[in-house]
Amino acid sequence: MSLGNRLALWIVCLPLAVLALVAVIALHQDTQWRKAALQKRLVTAAELQAPQLAEALTAADSSRLETLGHRLLALDDVRHVRVHDPSGEPLLELGSRNSTFTVPANAERHLDTGGDVWRLVLPLRADDGRDGAPRAGWLALGIDTRHLTLAFYRHLTSTGLGLLVLGLLLFVLGTSLGRRLDARLNDAAEALHLLAKGSRPAPLDATQGSPELNRLARRINALSDTLEQSRDNMQRQIQQTTAELQESMETIEVKNIELDLAHRRALEASRVKSEFLASMSHEIRTPLNGIVGFCRLLGRSRLEPRQREWLDQVQLACDNLLALVNDVLDFSRLESGRLELERTEFDMVTLVDEVLGLQAPLAHQKHLELLGLVYDDVPSPLRGDPLRIRQVLTNLVHNALKFTERGEVIVRVMVDDPSPSGQIMLHCRVSDTGIGLTPEQQRELFQAFRQATPGHTRRYGGSGLGLAISRQLVEQMGGEIRVESEPGQGSVFFFTLPLESLARAESLSEPLFHGERVALYEPHASTRFALAHLLRHWGARVVEVASLGEADPPPALVVATLPAPLTSAARCNWQAKLAECQAPTLLLVNASPLELPHLTLPEGSEMLCKPLARHQLADALHRLARQGLTAPPERHSLRLLVVDDNASNRRLLRELLTRPGLAVEEAASGEEALALAEGEYFDLVLMDIRMPGLDGVETTQALRRLGGTWTRCPVIAVTAHALAPDRQRLREAGLQDVLVKPVESHQLEALLRHHLTTLPPSQAAALPLPDSPDEVAADEGAAGEGLEVVDLTLGTRLANGSEALARELLDELARSLPASEAAMRDALAAGNEEALLDAVHALNGACRYCGAPELALIAETLETRLQSRGLAAVDALMTELFDAMARLRGWHATQPSSPAQPSSTTMARASSASSESDR
Repeated sequence: MSLGNRLALWIVCLPLAVLALVAVIALHQDTQWRKAALQKRLVTAAELQAPQLAEALTAADSSRLETLGHRLLALDDVRHVRVHDPSGEPLLELGSRNSTFTVPANAERHLDTGGDVWRLVLPLRADDGRDGAPRAGWLALGIDTRHLTLAFYRHLTSTGLGLLVLGLLLFVLGTSLGRRLDARLNDAAEALHLLAKGSRPAPLDATQGSPELNRLARRINALSDTLEQSRDNMQRQIQQTTAELQESMETIEVKNIELDLAHRRALEASRVKSEFLASMSHEIRTPLNGIVGFCRLLGRSRLEPRQREWLDQVQLACDNLLALVNDVLDFSRLESGRLELERTEFDMVTLVDEVLGLQAPLAHQKHLELLGLVYDDVPSPLRGDPLRIRQVLTNLVHNALKFTERGEVIVRVMVDDPSPSGQIMLHCRVSDTGIGLTPEQQRELFQAFRQATPGHTRRYGGSGLGLAISRQLVEQMGGEIRVESEPGQGSVFFFTLPLESLARAESLSEPLFHGERVALYEPHASTRFALAHLLRHWGARVVEVASLGEADPPPALVVATLPAPLTSAARCNWQAKLAECQAPTLLLVNASPLELPHLTLPEGSEMLCKPLARHQLADALHRLARQGLTAPPERHSLRLLVVDDNASNRRLLRELLTRPGLAVEEAASGEEALALAEGEYFDLVLMDIRMPGLDGVETTQALRRLGGTWTRCPVIAVTAHALAPDRQRLREAGLQDVLVKPVESHQLEALLRHHLTTLPPSQAAALPLPDSPDEVAADEGAAGEGLEVVDLTLGTRLANGSEALARELLDELARSLPASEAAMRDALAAGNEEALLDAVHALNGACRYCGAPELALIAETLETRLQSRGLAAVDALMTELFDAMARLRGWHATQPSSPAQPSSTTMARASSASSESDR
């Protein structure tokens, strides 16, 4: 509807509506007034005649009563008059008779105004009609009001006709104004439409019509002129801008070419930087190994306590620097894209157990609960890169332990999205109860060289590269890593990895239990749930108890966890409970093997360290449940196993260990040691680390997997390196302690005493006491007085006091020198640094058990310098080494001939295997 039509509608409707409302109100008021006037007039007339009617009714004067009734009937609008006695019987009826009479309930005047005929009823009382006088009867009047209704409709009709005429006039006026307004507005709209299309309309008439419309027309005309002028200006500017844009496009094209060249140079610089960083990481390790080697040499000399403390600080700084270099090396490989992923089969349960085993010492140190939960829906085997997955898990678990002072660290592994095609989405979560992270810290956590706060680097250590490397590794494997944390509430690190499932249907092994009752005491809720689940899975009926010995009836087996740390009072309490326990008990201790408490266990019981590997727990339960739960028979002598591929080293260790109460067996390789371990039991193993085939670490792990007593049998590493990282690495691999070559008798005796006192008293009593401190001090003093070509005192001490053995070992060394010198000279002539290092390494190992201090020190110094500086820095030392070898051969030539010994080639090769110098 147009504006003109709406204006016409308002002009017509609004006045008509107002006038109609006023007319209706006026008619209503007039009608009400007329009804009120009629009511007042008739009621007044009836009330004036009522006393006379009452007197006539009382006097029974019917003629007067009739006369008064006709007088009332003669009034306008009265249609009938009736007089009734007090009971309502009619005495007089005049006018129409089409109504009935009912005595009013309230005995007062009553007027019924409903309908066209009103009914007025008055009581007739004697005594002048006073209130309270007895009634003589009733007066009823019928009043016709139809003339009022007719008058109302007449007035309404006349008013409606007047409003209709007025509406026609207003319609004509509004239509005329609306058409005129619409015409002007249509002209303005058309003009604006042409302006919007870019055309110039004809000027609008601004002299006729209302001032407002004229003002609108003038504004539109002005807008048309302004737009025309703007179009002219814009056209000129477009032409100018087009010319400038063409010039700018040529400039931008040149800049793009320059930017592309700069981008290529930046990419090349980044690649060169990453390669340089990776190369420098390797190069830094070389002098760092030299620093570590010289610190080791310095540690073998006489030092004051303060100097020893300074040396320890240097070694600690070297360890931290080495860890930083390793992180930088991994980070640079990732940045340069030189890190390649493997795709091999692996078992997630075994991988998690290995990670937790490596991090167990830190958890034991802080008395934290370290638990791994691999859910049953995780298939085995999986295909992926186990090395990188282990690296990510190790980093996350180590961080969780590092930033957690009390509570727990739990690793959960589950499947998020299994697929029928064999692809799964592995979900790994590492949760802790540590210090937590703020949202701001979480946003910067996975950036390189960033930690939560600057103080964390000083307090907790680390370079800030671990999480950045973990993120890049996870993303390179196609996954995602995130963190959820609140300050003071711990953190949850979780990552997902798409892996290929290679689950195969395998024959089920025999269950460990067949419904036997197993009592489980575990205060830690999550560990208790995991142990109960595994025991039920293996066929046991688990009874969770609140204390040891609570189960009734007694169970077939008890699995219990000792509190950590175990106080003296708690140890006594547990010893009393164990003495009362009638069932074989598997004790779980949150401590390292070196910190196991001294408790007398029930017959057939065992003690294991937490966290437990699943196969380790299964082996222990299998031994207790399937082998009669009986302990191995008590022996009268201790049995030791020496594992070394060098016959001379084995012979020397046998000489050091030979005494009453000790039986020594030898194994020339890791494979031979495993063959002996399958059918025999040993109380302690001395394990050479560097051997062909299975090395010492691999052999130790294989021994642990045999189960039984091998899970707790002490295995001591015999190595030439005793740096803190080496010791830590060996302990994490399952070895209890480290014995440094050359082996000294007092160190060996102290180590035996420490690790064999946990045996039953009948066996520990057979262990001889170590040498006296005075004898040890005398030996040390003799060994450190000077660097001679041959020191038989030192050699005798290394040979456990046997001068004959010392001379025999020196004879073997001297016989191997010509072959060693020839190998070194050939390597120097060919410039083969690796061959030279092998020859020097073999000589260094051969010198460790002989009394040739001059040659031993030069060989060790030469090996360290060769590793740190290369061939260019060893010329002077090579001359000194050849001179020292010549002096030793000269000494040997002056000695009486000895029985034939193994060939020099064999001696050199064996010596090479015995040394542990890091390449």
